[in-house]
Amino acid sequence: MKLTALALAAAVSSVASATFVEYYTTKTSTTNSGVSLDVYTLYARFNGATDTVLNAFNFNGLGAATMNGFYHKDNAYYNSGALSKAFGTWNPAQTGSITLNRPFDSFLTIGGNATATNTTNADPSWTGTASWNRPDVPNGLNVGWFNSNPPNIQGRVGQLGNTADSVRLGQFVVDAGADIGTFNLKIGYNNGVAGSPVQFAESTFTLGAIPAPGAIALLGLAGLAGRRRR
Repeated sequence: MKLTALALAAAVSSVASATFVEYYTTKTSTTNSGVSLDVYTLYARFNGATDTVLNAFNFNGLGAATMNGFYHKDNAYYNSGALSKAFGTWNPAQTGSITLNRPFDSFLTIGGNATATNTTNADPSWTGTASWNRPDVPNGLNVGWFNSNPPNIQGRVGQLGNTADSVRLGQFVVDAGADIGTFNLKIGYNNGVAGSPVQFAESTFTLGAIPAPGAIALLGLAGLAGRRRR
């Protein structure tokens, strides 16, 4: 009986393991409509084989982060597939062509690819009738998005559009070389087992140049020297 109980406890402990590690971005450079672009893909990395993201929220810019510098090229009726910072939607189901639109469009997602079958929706924090059908990100509203059909495990590591240890959370298309800034984001996730508890993690990510450790050290020394002179 004791051995059985210990084995069961060990199995439950193993199933319950789900840990967020970090946010990270990958960057590619491209050109569209005569505009040079940097395309950032945002991922959440985990250490479990079935970790699954359910929702993302508390999305805000920190400091002087740019909230309206994102390009969209989706097929929503108010954009018509034109590369633009003035019109667009963050809805991944509205991106359109895998070749003509998706590589140049900013969107948010809980895993998967930006196709018509993507089940990511905006949560009510996107105020107004436009919801997330806008090109910018409203700051200070803690906006979020969620998988409206979690059983499809779209937000699980290893699924289509994700990587073996990471879940795709968005794509951000900006002017080449632009330093957009640092953003805060919180996610809810579990280990992918039905009924398992939801855990939360919060961290930041940066779109644009990040000073190298040596540069940060030099900036600190410059600050100290300035204070000494005064």
